[in-house]
Amino acid sequence: MQFGTKAIHAGVEPDPTTGAIMTPIYQTSTYVQAAPGDHKGYEYSRTHNPTRTALQNALAALENGRHGLCFATGMAAIDAVVKLLKPGDEVVSTNDLYGGTYRLFTKVFEGFGVKFRFVDMSDLANVEAALSPNTKLIWAETPTNPLLRIIDIEGLAALARKQGCLLGVDNTFASPYLQNPLDLGADLVMHSVTKYLGGHSDVVMGALVVKDDALAERLAFLQNSCGATPGPMDCFLVLRGLKTLHLRMQRHSENGAVVAAFLAAHPKVDKVYWPGFPSHANHAVAKRQMKDFGGMISFTLKGDRMDDALRVLSSTKLFSLAESLGGVESLLGHPASMTHASIPREDRLRNGLADTLIRLSVGLEDAGDLVADLQQALG
Repeated sequence: MQFGTKAIHAGVEPDPTTGAIMTPIYQTSTYVQAAPGDHKGYEYSRTHNPTRTALQNALAALENGRHGLCFATGMAAIDAVVKLLKPGDEVVSTNDLYGGTYRLFTKVFEGFGVKFRFVDMSDLANVEAALSPNTKLIWAETPTNPLLRIIDIEGLAALARKQGCLLGVDNTFASPYLQNPLDLGADLVMHSVTKYLGGHSDVVMGALVVKDDALAERLAFLQNSCGATPGPMDCFLVLRGLKTLHLRMQRHSENGAVVAAFLAAHPKVDKVYWPGFPSHANHAVAKRQMKDFGGMISFTLKGDRMDDALRVLSSTKLFSLAESLGGVESLLGHPASMTHASIPREDRLRNGLADTLIRLSVGLEDAGDLVADLQQALG
């Protein structure tokens, strides 16, 4: 079954009671049992809900996995992964990653005795050098947030197998349409469902997809025990969003290519970070493991003046200044003060995240209008 067909049909069936083609919103907290333990597979909605089950099955199908697990937020999904570890275990993570992930790692789990090493994973030699006998998890984003670095997932998987540890990949920027980490050897894939999977800036959710039955059982135990599960209305909204994921990602990628080319040619723009450029570091890896290059772009201005960057951020008409990404509308943000403010400034600068970096989430508007908006803002 091809991706577009799976996006529309996978995980969902007509409602057996009414024949409704759309999965019902099972807005219930509990389920009547004929006798103690005699039920229809559902006891309590923290543990299972039919709307959530349909979504979890759909996500598993799109990532070519066996098990999907949905969480109230993307951070709750990552939290469940790290809870697989114990004090003394170590995690090797990319040094260019979402600020909320960095905060969870360093401000929460380091306090419980888990150690984190942050390295530039675009060179796998850095990852190999950081591994130790205590390394139990390798955590990667690719493309990374916000510098769009590309990490070789197959190469990471080989290192993880040799180490005997798990490999987790945050696939939020790519989506299952552009990239499937499980097919490349990852043990689990994570999504901030809030972004491209929902696609309409109207829901907050996270998800994990795995192939291994035992790993899925451990994660499901944490999902139920810790209770950070989404409600049925949110699951319904994401199921609806998935049906156009392939169409949206095609347009995001097309518009991203146009906007990236415009920025690269603009006299006021210094660096443009977009993996579709042949000059982009690890472009060949991106071309091999991704179907296309997406609609996420970051750039800096010549002169590196904060005032110039702030003027651009406050001058656009179609690009809205806001956190998040992946919706139908175009957004722009300032990572240093918004999505990555929780990372100490010295760490941001050391990792290449300049104070003047601007991040774009290129939406589905007409590409010409988006270019015109950036042209006037840069002018």
